[in-house]
Order: sequence, then structure tokens, then C-alpha cells
Amino acid sequence: MINNVVLVGYMSRDPELKHTQSGKAFTYFTVACNRPKTQDGQQQADFINCVAWNKNAENLCQYLGKGSKVGVEGRIQTRSYENQQGQKVYVTEVLANRITFLDSREASQRQMPQPANTNAAPYQGFDISDDEIPF
Repeated sequence: MINNVVLVGYMSRDPELKHTQSGKAFTYFTVACNRPKTQDGQQQADFINCVAWNKNAENLCQYLGKGSKVGVEGRIQTRSYENQQGQKVYVTEVLANRITFLDSREASQRQMPQPANTNAAPYQGFDISDDEIPF
């Protein structure tokens, strides 16, 4: 059977490093993956819950933050627990086996540069005929 997930998206919040009672590092994080725009031009996203362990968790918390672009490879896992009200809660999440930093915490916090001249004439194309194109 195959259970493989590949995500590319943006961190929806800063990750928080936690440790189990035995000292293993872990963090929960959410990746926002954009969907294609709807017919009326609205942008929608899926928010995928993920968990990382050990060095993956430590590095993620140290170098990435809210808005950072990230690649995640892993597998879907399901688990359940009993909440404070005694109800059984089911969770589906991605267990991240490999995390690729596509930008840094600092890069995601920087302002995007503004275009120098927003009043420039729109692109008009090249003055070349189809016969001059080599393909």
C-alpha cells in the first residue's frame, strides 16, 4: 500500500517546539496550500495539519515561522485521544518525514519591494514577424 503526501505551501503560524516526557522534540504546524482560484476569482486554501519529530521539529522551529514557504513530504496518520470532556477526538495529520525550507523566517517577514514605476506603459510585445522566429 502507498501512503505518501507531498505538500508545498506556507506556514500558517509560528511553530512551537515541545518535548515528550522522555525528552523527544516535536512540533505541530499547519501548512496552507492554495487551491486554484474559483470562477469568480476568489483564492481558497487548504490548511493541512502536520507533525514533525526530533531534528525535523527542532530545525523547523529554529528557521521557519508564520508565512515561510515550506515543502513537506510524509504520510497521513490518524490517531485519537480523549479530551477533557471525556469525548473521543479523532485527528488526521501528516507525519512529516522530510521538510524542505523554501525560504527563511526572515525572508517571510520582509516587505516585498514595491515596483519602481507603476505608471509604465504595458508590455506591447516585440517588433518581429513570425517568419523570423527559428521554430
